[in-house]
Amino acid sequence: MGGGRWRRVLSGVWRSIAVWAVSTVTMLVLAGALPDFQLQADNGDSATTIAVTAAFAAGAFGLLSSLVWPLLVRLLLLVPALVLGLLVFFLNGSLLLLALRLNPSGRGEVAPETAVVVAAVMSAVASATGAALAVRDDEPYRRRLYRIADRRRRHAHDHPGPTGPGTVFVQLDGVGYEVLRAAVDKGLMPTVAQWLGQGSARPATHRLTPWRTDWSSQTGASQLGILHGTNHDIPAFRWYEKDSREVMVCNRPSSAAELQRRAIERTGDGGLLTVDGASRGNLFSGGAEQLALVLSIAARRGKDNRSRAGYFTYFSDPANAVRTAMSFVADVFRELGESTRARMRQQRPRVGRGGLYPFIRAFATVVERDVVVAAVIGDMLSGRAAIYADLVAYDEVAHHSGPASRDAEKVLERLDRSLALIAQVAEHAPRAYRVVVLSDHGQSPGETFLARYGLTLGNLVRAGCGLPVPRRVRRTHSGAEARSAVRAALRRPVEEGAGQHRPSRRAEPVVLASGNLGLVSFPDVSHRMCKEEIDRRHPALLSTLANHPGIGFVLVGSEQHGGVVLGAHGAEIPVTELTDENPGPLADFGPGAADAVRRTHDFPHVADIMVNSWYDPHDGEVLAFEEQIGSHGGLGGAQGRPFLLSPVAFSAPAGDGEELVGAEHIHRVLRRWLRECSGPQVPLEAEPKRRAA
Repeated sequence: MGGGRWRRVLSGVWRSIAVWAVSTVTMLVLAGALPDFQLQADNGDSATTIAVTAAFAAGAFGLLSSLVWPLLVRLLLLVPALVLGLLVFFLNGSLLLLALRLNPSGRGEVAPETAVVVAAVMSAVASATGAALAVRDDEPYRRRLYRIADRRRRHAHDHPGPTGPGTVFVQLDGVGYEVLRAAVDKGLMPTVAQWLGQGSARPATHRLTPWRTDWSSQTGASQLGILHGTNHDIPAFRWYEKDSREVMVCNRPSSAAELQRRAIERTGDGGLLTVDGASRGNLFSGGAEQLALVLSIAARRGKDNRSRAGYFTYFSDPANAVRTAMSFVADVFRELGESTRARMRQQRPRVGRGGLYPFIRAFATVVERDVVVAAVIGDMLSGRAAIYADLVAYDEVAHHSGPASRDAEKVLERLDRSLALIAQVAEHAPRAYRVVVLSDHGQSPGETFLARYGLTLGNLVRAGCGLPVPRRVRRTHSGAEARSAVRAALRRPVEEGAGQHRPSRRAEPVVLASGNLGLVSFPDVSHRMCKEEIDRRHPALLSTLANHPGIGFVLVGSEQHGGVVLGAHGAEIPVTELTDENPGPLADFGPGAADAVRRTHDFPHVADIMVNSWYDPHDGEVLAFEEQIGSHGGLGGAQGRPFLLSPVAFSAPAGDGEELVGAEHIHRVLRRWLRECSGPQVPLEAEPKRRAA
């Protein structure tokens, strides 16, 4: 054994002894401060005996945490991760109770509720002590993560060692181009600012490029296109498919698995990460072998399901578990405080943030972030060629707090620290790494459709169809107008008792919302209904929708024109005639809107009626059909303008005068960059193979 290795061993032993000593002192202090925690017999003990008892208990607790904790976490992999974050405290307290029971002197008692507090404090102090002792030495942290990654790699197939640089793709879910620029200018994201050469004498290492999403500006469509090369037939985040009579939802495991299967069948290629890739925290696998927290495999059962492997890897370290659990609880209270503050200030727009939302938010901003970043670090230290990870924290918070809120800005600060950590670990990886940061969409602000007009899109559709609606909806201006339009179209009154004029219940429309994009389908008709059929069946429906002030435009099929876009005051233009120069009702939605609508119109599973909300081009506001004040899913504003932050070592993402349009275009750019690295690459076809649509 060489001198350097002996020094590392002795350094590790010294750190362990120091942590044990600090834990012992911490236990003595807590025993003196907490009435339900004692380390001596009832009749008293000498100071030496108490110290020995504390030392034994601290050592037993540390040993149990190292040996028993990973087994407990593996047993709890079937427990939802949201619940696991709360169970950490109670499991840690149970280990302390066991450590005290193992004391041969029989001394040491603690109430169960006090054990939770003592164990949490001791774990936090031990973690802080270990970090302080290693503050000038990155080697212990690197070795620990490398051992974790190496264990994972031993279960994988053998492949050649690293050759050439690897690439890390970090997706900041929902962060728009303008939001990122503003955050950099405000000093919220110093790591990104340094990469762009702002406020530093160093030259820029990255370039920032905006790109434009498809009509369906949401993670399902964008990430499927980025990772698998196609997002064909993804009209929205959720939609009704008449052939299967099912509602597809992009973040439902069964739907994600089916969408991934269809994409692979269409392209004939496994995905961006097919060779030596890792997919972390994504909806889709991208063809990677190494998977953790990937939704498209979460519905599987059996040994091949590795979707929760990242949780075990991360939480098997009790220090990680306690630190993340404490941050989880802190974020829950932070959300409760911020939502209370918003209510007291009567902030507008505002949506409800009660119920389980504080816990869902804390999972996204703390647990998911910590687990995914740790998995990425492990992949880098294992030398994987291509890693793609999604951090959803900003998207979750911006939906409820607003894209430019103080809450959302704090999340951006924490995400920047995650990027800094990834960059630091790259210095210790066995190969060079290039870090690409991108987003899948942005978010557009604005109040909800319900808040402004007093009814949902579903109730507006029902009113336009002459179907019964709640009394409060009938009293709203929009509801009254819709019912008047039905009366005028039928040339007769429509009253509650006039059931003969209403379709049967099975013919009632299915109305779904994806941000500010609405979809209306008639499930009793097996084909996509055209305008003429809808007018015969519901004479007032299309005009009610197109003329509503909260709706920007409506897309519907047509017997005469194939498809038409409808707007207010009778505006109508065939889909085939839509251009940026002749946008018709799409004029406010900017360049590219016509192409995006025309492409979606050709999808096999496009809804009978596609409804895009009103958009204010001056304020960038839309009206979400869901309860969100920061939304995405349709056309209008920042939601359709994400970013691509790429190393200058790569070729430019687009040529002079060329615009990056659509997730499939981004996939081709990322494939090209992987080819520019000299290591294992995805297949080299210039374009993915496609089957007939």
